[in-house]
Amino acid sequence: MKKLFAVLCLAAAFPAFAQTCPDKNVLYWQAFPAGGESDLSARHQQLVLKKRCPAIETIIQYKPGAGGGLMWAQMNQLPGDGLNIVGINLPHIVLQPLEGQVQYKTEDVTPVFWFHYTPDALVVREASPIGTFQDFVKAAKAAPGKLSLGGSGLNSANHAAHERLNARFGIKTLYVPYKGTGDMTTSVIGGHVDGAMSYTAFAINNKGKVRALAVAMDKRHPLLPETPTFRELGIDWVDGAYRGIGVPKSTPVEVRKRLSDLWTALNADPEMKALAARSGFELVNVGVDQMDAFMKEKTALYMESARLLGLVK
Repeated sequence: MKKLFAVLCLAAAFPAFAQTCPDKNVLYWQAFPAGGESDLSARHQQLVLKKRCPAIETIIQYKPGAGGGLMWAQMNQLPGDGLNIVGINLPHIVLQPLEGQVQYKTEDVTPVFWFHYTPDALVVREASPIGTFQDFVKAAKAAPGKLSLGGSGLNSANHAAHERLNARFGIKTLYVPYKGTGDMTTSVIGGHVDGAMSYTAFAINNKGKVRALAVAMDKRHPLLPETPTFRELGIDWVDGAYRGIGVPKSTPVEVRKRLSDLWTALNADPEMKALAARSGFELVNVGVDQMDAFMKEKTALYMESARLLGLVK
């Protein structure tokens, strides 16, 4: 009876495991170049997914361009087999189509899971004469339009945060877009731009090379304890970028659910939690069951950013 019970338990457990893990290798498409936050998070997931599903490989592919818009415009051309997944970002997929220069609409993108959030952060290189946020504002007001800040893409989270920075503090700085954070890093550290409107993850992963002046969080980041929040500086600013995975529209509903459940399991893994904390990522769990309400809420919120960018009146 004990042997029979064990066999029945195994038989019951195995289908659930088989439904969770893909049966073939996964192609994980990235809309930004290697070296940025999207790539780093994909590498984390690749590592933990191999532990949970040792029979398959996660193969990361890169198709950068148009601030992510090139990949997102082509994602529905991929097979809807559950083996092709695409890294997606908010507010990018809401803001970019409003401008009309990309070849996709927000509704063309099919999110199945949002896995983490990175708060906005104003950053300068460590060797910069600008030591504090107050120094930054003073320098910006003394020479309007002279200070340059790098960021990832146009009509992206970084671009929106840059416009908010200028508007909220009554300053004028120049936004310099890059294909991704990886490309921007060399320019910031090399002093080709005066700083960056980036994320806490960028500041943490380049600590010793860059210095964060302010972060858009409820409270100070534990890995950046000397950096004040924008709220401390008098502005109610808590925002950043969400990263997730999407699939081609042809992907069946049950396959989307399976991927959503798998990514939920990845986020719950202790190793993933440790990797995220060390890199400055704030884990979130928004799966297919919550997706419609989440996207409706975020789309309404990003209309403020769209107005600052001049995308809507």
